[in-house]
Amino acid sequence: MDLGDKLELLAASARYDASCASSGSSRRPSGGLGAGSPAGVCHSWTGDGRCVSLLKVLYSNSCRKDCAYCANRSSADVPRASFVPEELVRLTISFYKRNYIEGLFLSSGVFADPDIVMERLIDVARILRQRERFGGYIHLKAIPGCGDALLRKAGLYADRLSANIELPTASSLARLAPEKSGAEILGAMRFMGQAEAESREDSRRAQRYAAPRFAPAGQSTQLVIGASPDDDRTIIRLAGALYGRLGLRRVYYSAFVPVSSDPRLPLLRSPPLVREHRLYQADWLLRFYGFKAEEILGESEANLPSDLDPKSAWALRHPEFFPVDIATAEYSELLRVPGVGVTGAGRIISTRRARRIKPEDLPKLGIALKRAKWFLASNGRPLEAAPELDRLKLLLSDASCDGDSASIRAPESAPQLEFSFA
Repeated sequence: MDLGDKLELLAASARYDASCASSGSSRRPSGGLGAGSPAGVCHSWTGDGRCVSLLKVLYSNSCRKDCAYCANRSSADVPRASFVPEELVRLTISFYKRNYIEGLFLSSGVFADPDIVMERLIDVARILRQRERFGGYIHLKAIPGCGDALLRKAGLYADRLSANIELPTASSLARLAPEKSGAEILGAMRFMGQAEAESREDSRRAQRYAAPRFAPAGQSTQLVIGASPDDDRTIIRLAGALYGRLGLRRVYYSAFVPVSSDPRLPLLRSPPLVREHRLYQADWLLRFYGFKAEEILGESEANLPSDLDPKSAWALRHPEFFPVDIATAEYSELLRVPGVGVTGAGRIISTRRARRIKPEDLPKLGIALKRAKWFLASNGRPLEAAPELDRLKLLLSDASCDGDSASIRAPESAPQLEFSFA
């Protein structure tokens, strides 16, 4: 198989992995080729509509594991191929020089012992960094089950590492991916989190950039949505634990796309894209809006509403919190208001230091008044009296707000969170 055919096959095989990003690194220019930057980079679009700026490929789509939801499972009747490190180095440098990409996202099927697979991925990154002096962005997949020494080595070459947990409970993992070990995945994530924290502390104590940073863009993971019967509450609480206890930078959510026939998998007419969207909105609340997982969905609520964003749903459940006064409210209180984002809340705080804010000023500050007016007051007076609950819910729904996203950007029972973070 020639290199072009390999690239076409292994790039297509990688398209189901959403856990990649193109920025967030603090890696400084190396004096060689390219630089990973903290701000955004130029982007391109994949065939399935995802915005990326990386050469996103698998090292190999051969895999020993037979995960029910995976297109590259060992029992799948698909063409198989593998790169060698020099081929990937040549492709990365060639594509970078043509301005096709800003970096490399490299994952792989587990075609051999985890240590061997991890060594192959590290070889690609090492050659790029040391021989080619490539300073662009590199994201490597951490292979669960490999040794800690290899993970540490990978973090010195890569800007970001990721180990995909895929399913939110141990019971779902055992049913759909019995050859995967939740303990191994969480063990790898825990080690990477500790190594990243140690690296930050070393950089703080020593002269800045005196030593290579361990994965300066942190680590991420992916959860497949809809392949298992787990509800949104379970998924959100797992994400909250991953952010709070293991220090992840991002949790990605990938709507399950049926790629094979298996009696363990649900029969879906289409991928649950709306559910994926709502989980990303809830994730935004966890990361930037100061919400806790148990606030987004309580014990009596299993799934996020499909017609209402999670912040609006929370606001309707907590009328006692409103209205929030734009003249006196804290930043954290403003963030709870539907239609008020991080930027808008900051502008309200900074503007009112200089002058009194009038209700008509709010749209100029980036506030989506169509949502926010029901929940805000100005110097003790509500901007607009809220209608009765059912009417207000309709006014806040996606259909009524026509895609306005300034607020943020199921089974009968589901298993409880079973992964251990001890």
